[in-house]
Amino acid sequence: MACDGRELRLQRLVGDGHAVIIAVDHGLFDGPIPAMEDLPATVEKINPVVDAVLLAPGMLRHCHSVFTRPKRPLAIVRLNWNTVYCFGLGYTQAKSVYGYDVESALCEGMDIALVSLTLQTGDEKRDAENVEIFAKLTADCHRLGIPVIGEYFPTDSENLTPEQMHEQILLGSRIVAELGADAIKTFFTCEFTAVTNSCPVPVFGLGAEKLPTQREALELAAREVADGAGGVVFGRNAIQVPQPFVFQAALCDVVKHGKPVDEVLQEYQLD
Repeated sequence: MACDGRELRLQRLVGDGHAVIIAVDHGLFDGPIPAMEDLPATVEKINPVVDAVLLAPGMLRHCHSVFTRPKRPLAIVRLNWNTVYCFGLGYTQAKSVYGYDVESALCEGMDIALVSLTLQTGDEKRDAENVEIFAKLTADCHRLGIPVIGEYFPTDSENLTPEQMHEQILLGSRIVAELGADAIKTFFTCEFTAVTNSCPVPVFGLGAEKLPTQREALELAAREVADGAGGVVFGRNAIQVPQPFVFQAALCDVVKHGKPVDEVLQEYQLD
């Protein structure tokens, strides 16, 4: 029965072929950032047409309103914590630790788990420990019928060349799939089709840093889907905009319905 529940949750996320996930878990690593200072107020700006919302486990109880609507998005909860995301704190070792246990997150209302993995940290023992945490959390989730989105986040990502970034993502994404992830969240690369073709599970492309215009954000989403992505995970690019509700509807039209970006920009009167 557990496997059946896992498949049902995953099918609900990507049932029509492509998923739109809105990420608001930035405070777990960055503290309050613009447009996400008051997270319960932020989630009120999430359009129910999106498929899921990614957030930290401690915020589920504070942001429950978005998950109580008649057509509610799924709650994706990040279960481990990794210093690789803490750019403002100056960490360099990309060490992963347990952030929340699976049973507690399930009791809080988690539908799907996100577990991250970082390799090539410069320390073979640390890499192995990161894999051990990923494998343990994934097995615990699967035992309880919870699908896992495996996130691959490379070390020193801001200083990698496009080719280096691609090689790390290509390697890491396949390892995440081999370790049992039901889907993958990672960066868009210069040869993204190689990444999506090498993984037997859906690969969701990131929005990553805030882009200058909404057009550029929608064009990125369109490129990711064209290169085989099973959907997108947008945070800043879907929240730090003048009208998040409207932009997210436009994003769904591009990702889920394949509408051209120019048509969507005109329809929703976006820049």
